[in-house]
Amino acid sequence: MSKQPRSLWQETYSPPTFKPLHWGEKTKVLIIGGGIAGILTAYRLHQAGVPYILLEQGRILQGTTAHTTAKITSQHGLLYQKLLRREGMARARQYLSANEWAVGEYERLSREYPCDFRAEPHFVYSQKDENRLKREMDALAALGFEAEFCRELPLPIKTMGAVCFPHQASFHPLKFLGELARDLNIRENTHVLELQGTNAITERGGVHAEKIIVATHFPFINRHGGYFLRLYQHRSYLMALSGVKPMEGMYLDEDPLGMTFRSYKDLLLIGGGGHRTGKEGGNWAELRAFAAAHYPAAKEEYFWAAQDCMSLDQMPYIGQYGAHTEELLVASGFNKWGMTGAMIASRLLADRVMGKENEFQALFEPKGRLLRPKLILNALSSAAGLLNPSPKRCPHLGCALKWNKAEHSWDCPCHGSRFSSKGECLNNPANEDLYH
Repeated sequence: MSKQPRSLWQETYSPPTFKPLHWGEKTKVLIIGGGIAGILTAYRLHQAGVPYILLEQGRILQGTTAHTTAKITSQHGLLYQKLLRREGMARARQYLSANEWAVGEYERLSREYPCDFRAEPHFVYSQKDENRLKREMDALAALGFEAEFCRELPLPIKTMGAVCFPHQASFHPLKFLGELARDLNIRENTHVLELQGTNAITERGGVHAEKIIVATHFPFINRHGGYFLRLYQHRSYLMALSGVKPMEGMYLDEDPLGMTFRSYKDLLLIGGGGHRTGKEGGNWAELRAFAAAHYPAAKEEYFWAAQDCMSLDQMPYIGQYGAHTEELLVASGFNKWGMTGAMIASRLLADRVMGKENEFQALFEPKGRLLRPKLILNALSSAAGLLNPSPKRCPHLGCALKWNKAEHSWDCPCHGSRFSSKGECLNNPANEDLYH
């Protein structure tokens, strides 16, 4: 086992490297952020012959994309019963169609970019509420989707059954995106300090663009969109075990505090112990206790953690950054489903840049999507962080930082920025170090 957290994906693949920005460039589209959403969008623009530049603050594919479970699925928990009730039949069906398209797109592209792609079913199980599973089955039937109800599962815990989506997939995300990125117009180690209209200011000069796409995980510009009120961040913990019989299929507990399972080659990946960033949670200690109880002969090979942006209505924000920013676009809030969410974002954003209509655009457009009760609760949580008298404050909006004992970092419970013990910024929306 490695002594420091590092994902299985990072240990088994090194992405290509790219030079920094020279000094002052001009392009049609500027993409900020070298994770899955930014790279897939750059790929689509590249294929269409649209001039673009992608800027990444450090190395590409080292953030959330490197720390995923890498499940490609349109089954996002027991979501469809909620969408059907809140959004109606047409919009719920659109959401399902968009995500099913994304699953198919990975399968198509994986033929060109080998990435250990594996078609397999995905299951959402419940340990305590069979009725919730049945309601999800009813919702999916109403949407015309042929899900399956499964009673017996190959898990070491007792369940009430599961809803199965039969034609889903898993892969190695860095192999896929690293090879796809090789011929793209990328500049690494180029930190965007601020935006002035459609000019990006970096420590290596400026970039003037006609349109800018912010794909930085959490949108870092506060003056538009109010994303610091509309998003929160959540940490999840994972480990890879050897000495365990590989598992067919991928599994997720419908309870947010439950466990997730999938195999990669001869390793079993388990996840859990999650919590809102800046709060307490089970972390790796919970996973290790679970593994000791249920897989006593297993050996821990890798361990890592992921950080995800969560939207208040459980759908990504893809489209115009703010109400009056037609030239500034955004992709964020993938709610732990960044594989399909980012693929959808790449299509919507590329189409928008090229002036093409897209049937899914209105569904994911950030404008007007305010769930007021949840917005108020999220604002109150942020206010509590602002009022905390702790001397260590986040440079993003001044919230009090909390020490994360498991990961030895200073974490912001308001908006999810994280800093190393030395003050280095680990996760945005903060755009500078703690002791800058």
